Amino acid sequence: MTQDHFTYRVTWSPEDGEHVGLCAEFPSLSWLDATPEGALAGIRNLVAEALRDMEVSGETVPDSPSWRHAVRIPSAC
Repeated sequence: MTQDHFTYRVTWSPEDGEHVGLCAEFPSLSWLDATPEGALAGIRNLVAEALRDMEVSGETVPDSPSWRHAVRIPSAC
């Protein structure tokens, strides 16, 4: 499994004054950067590193992307 199989989000952090990259399947990980593109690249690289570490140590990798649990609500017509 690669870091491409997970759900990422980039948001602004007023506390830090930077963009923060997040991964839904790895809520303890985050990456701060001056640009949204840098925050996304940073969190993707961090997740890739975490996956390598998990593989080496025999840990179970999350296999259920968060989008599978999303509830879709149709918009009003």
